Amino acid sequence: MSLEQLIVQYGYLALFIGAFLEGETILVGYLDLHWVIIAAFLGTFAGDQTFFHLGRTKGIEFLEKYGRWKRQIDRAFDLLHRHQVPLIIGFRFIYGIRNVTPFVIGASRLSPRRFFILNFLGALTWAIVVGVLGYQFGNALQVMLDHVKKYELLIVGIVFAIGLIMFWRSNISKK
Repeated sequence: MSLEQLIVQYGYLALFIGAFLEGETILVGYLDLHWVIIAAFLGTFAGDQTFFHLGRTKGIEFLEKYGRWKRQIDRAFDLLHRHQVPLIIGFRFIYGIRNVTPFVIGASRLSPRRFFILNFLGALTWAIVVGVLGYQFGNALQVMLDHVKKYELLIVGIVFAIGLIMFWRSNISKK
């Protein structure tokens, strides 16, 4: 089975699972943009709702067990107290706190109804923006790769030459 067939067959499910767990995804041109946006929206929305409710049930004590997330948790709480609505709608776009924020919001005892509405808006916005940008980037990448094929032998030669130079320099500096 080719890569294209795998993407077409499992792409939407993989996209849903990736958005559910992480929220970071590369969207490729083999899939229909509308379905990509729907799968990304459903995945990120369901994941964030799940982590919000885990935060409500497990609370701050659970968060404090994970010292490696302390900075992200403190930053998310700070942003939540200063900019509640923009944070809930836009946390998916903030690198470094994206995964912990729904949990923090749940632990903050925010109304589930309020989170649901704002999370819905944020997830929809994120899915559309990332979907469209991913498609545009994917199309540009495809055009670039088509051009690279013309020069692949030259590129391989240059990479090989650079590798040889680096190997040679590292061996000479050791002597």
